[in-house]
Amino acid sequence: MIPAHPLALNAQRRLDERRQRALTRYYIEAGAGGLAVGVHTTQFAIRKADVGLYQPVLELAARTATQYTHRPVLIAGVVGPTQQAVREAGIARDLGYDAVLLSLAGLGDLSESQLVQHCRFVGEVLPLIGFYLQPAVGGIALSYNFWRQIAEIDALVAIKVAPFNRYQTLNVVRGVADSGRADYIALYTGNDDTILYDLLSSFQVTPQSPRINFVGGLLGHWSVWTREAVRLYERARELVQTQTDIPGEMTRLAWQVTDANAAFFDASNNFRGCIAGLHEVLSRQGLLEGIWCLDPDEGLSAGQSAEIDRVYKAYPHLNDDDFVAQHRDDWLR
Repeated sequence: MIPAHPLALNAQRRLDERRQRALTRYYIEAGAGGLAVGVHTTQFAIRKADVGLYQPVLELAARTATQYTHRPVLIAGVVGPTQQAVREAGIARDLGYDAVLLSLAGLGDLSESQLVQHCRFVGEVLPLIGFYLQPAVGGIALSYNFWRQIAEIDALVAIKVAPFNRYQTLNVVRGVADSGRADYIALYTGNDDTILYDLLSSFQVTPQSPRINFVGGLLGHWSVWTREAVRLYERARELVQTQTDIPGEMTRLAWQVTDANAAFFDASNNFRGCIAGLHEVLSRQGLLEGIWCLDPDEGLSAGQSAEIDRVYKAYPHLNDDDFVAQHRDDWLR
């Protein structure tokens, strides 16, 4: 259960270290098994030369996590051409991170064979988590053959599957199954429109293939209402592991989670307010001081705050406001 870590800023749009640490503590104490830092939810602009927050933010999360007996798995987001991606992976390695989540956004001019080679180079630095990002937000449509090839890379330990597309999701599953390495590669859902359904699903692409499940999720959605998300995740995993029939309650909850995600991520406006929407929830809970993003033009879309109001009222059992209120002051110490 891996939340994508947001970026805490003050009114001057500078890093608020106290609140950044508080977020890390929140996720760990809510029961998350890992943290993904330097990813889209952390804002890609942290890498800009005039911002310079990539290494400081990764270091702050790693330092905070080491204060816990059960340190979560630390995953660093890595982007850009090979030279940049390898450099970022080296920073993560030196800070004690366990793996990198490799985004291929912006590399659409490369062939799939070149993308595979790119993955190999980054995998020489740290264990590799592949990433199928939906094309609507900058991802690349990738074939079954691509996923079959990168599944054969020894350094590949997991794949975040987030194309928001059932056909493309199946291409990833087929590639992993046919690679012969299904026992070594963990599948994580990033499909925000079908989080619980992915966690409850089992795949078997041929009668001879192993059964494959999503073992978890790596999600910006899980950066809010995290305590209750952990509980839903644990229930889903238990049902799959015991091969118990899925109760109707879980399918109802699955749709409710999708509806909440649509509000947080601003799905009706092509995800324009997705980061600000998460900040809005964290701000309402008192974990963030405001919803500021590094880009001054990035904020809530018209009507998005009302949509968040609506899902708060419709699904009170999904929020963790009481848990946050109980521990917030300690996290902010």
